This record gives sequence, C-alpha cells and structure tokens, in this order.
Amino acid sequence: MNGNLSIVSLFLEASFFVQLIMVFLMIGSIASWAVIIDKSRVLKRAVSSAQEFETSFWSGVDLSSLYREMARADATPQGMSGIFEAGFREFGKLKQSSLSPEQIIEGSRRAMRVSHLREMDRLEHNLAFLATVSNTSPYIGLLGTVWGIMSSFQALSGLQSATISVVAPYISEALAATAVGLIAAIPAGIFYNRYADRVGRLEVRYDAFMEELSAIFQRNAARRDPPGRGAGPVTGELAEVEP
Repeated sequence: MNGNLSIVSLFLEASFFVQLIMVFLMIGSIASWAVIIDKSRVLKRAVSSAQEFETSFWSGVDLSSLYREMARADATPQGMSGIFEAGFREFGKLKQSSLSPEQIIEGSRRAMRVSHLREMDRLEHNLAFLATVSNTSPYIGLLGTVWGIMSSFQALSGLQSATISVVAPYISEALAATAVGLIAAIPAGIFYNRYADRVGRLEVRYDAFMEELSAIFQRNAARRDPPGRGAGPVTGELAEVEP
C-alpha cells in the first residue's frame, strides 16, 4: 500500500470483483450522461416546437391552410403539430361520411390520442434508464465496498498488529466503489427529476390543446356543413377541409 489515494491507484489496487463493479458503474455513468445530453436536446426541441405551433395556431389562420402547410413540409409532424395533423386528417375524412357529429368527434379524438401516446412514448424514452442508474448505483457501489472491506480484513488477519496507518488504505480502496456509485447516481437522479417534470408539463400542454381542438371540431361538426368544409381555429369562419 502507498499514500496515493487517486481513483486510478485505488482502482488498480482493489480486488478483481471490486474493479469489475467500478467498471460497471463507470459504464453506467457514461451511458447516463449520453442519455442526459440527448434528452436535453429532444425536450428543448419539443418545447420550442409546441410554442411555435401554438403561436401559428392561434394567429387566425384557418385550419385547412395550416394543415396544407404542414403537409407540404418534408419532416413528419411531431408533438403538438403531430396531434393536430392526426386529428384534423381524421376529422376531414369522417366529416365527408354519414356519421353523426358525436361519432366524428370521437373518431377525431381517438386519432389525436394515438398521436399523443406516441409522442409521450418518444419523450419518455430512456427516462427509466436514468431512474434505474440513480436508484441502483449506490447499492451496487455499496456491494463493492462491503466486498472490499471483507477482503481487506482477510488480508490484515495475518498481521501481528494493525494500526490506523495500515488499515486506512484498505478501507479507502473499498470505499472507492461507493464513491463511484454516487458519482453515477447523483447526476442521473437530478436530471431524471428535471426531465420528468418537463415531460409532465408537456403532457398537460398537449392534453389542453386536444380539448381545445376537440371543441373546435365539435362546433364545426354540429353545423353539418357540406362535405369538405370546416371552421377556422380562432375566427370560426368556414374553411375547406381537404386532407
């Protein structure tokens, strides 16, 4: 043993089992940081997209013009725009049938719910991994510490006398596994809570938009206008619905 307490030296002088646990924890930490960076980008884009779409939706443009503009875009609509696109397309199809207004609204809502669930699945992807790293890493590190302490006492059993200067390096090596576990767990726990809150806020925002759009569809379906006609989102003026 020597007085060098760097992580590298503690790792190299630890037992094979403790080394294996520390490597596993470091891999988990690196993977969690990859998820953190990717999820930050995804959620930032989702919030920005929702804000831009709401601004456009409530600007006074009619629904059909907004739908056609989205249809001309190369990218597949996601988030709030994807919910709108799914609901509006289904509403346009059902409005041209002989279904009752209630059936038309229910069909439109069903399409929006499917799009909503897909979007939530995309936003929540890998959040469970962060929660797993946060919850299990301290226990895995503790396992390495317990194993390291047991190995240390076995190594010390053959010594005639064990002073604090002799025991301390062994204990330090064993505690290194717990330290690595905490290094992996703390960032994962912090960002999991942060991202879960942002996803929850987006879900509420999507739910509110679905209710608002359903109300617009309901007012328009109740008019029983000629097939292919719908209402604008703000002014309520008639606009063609041609998905």
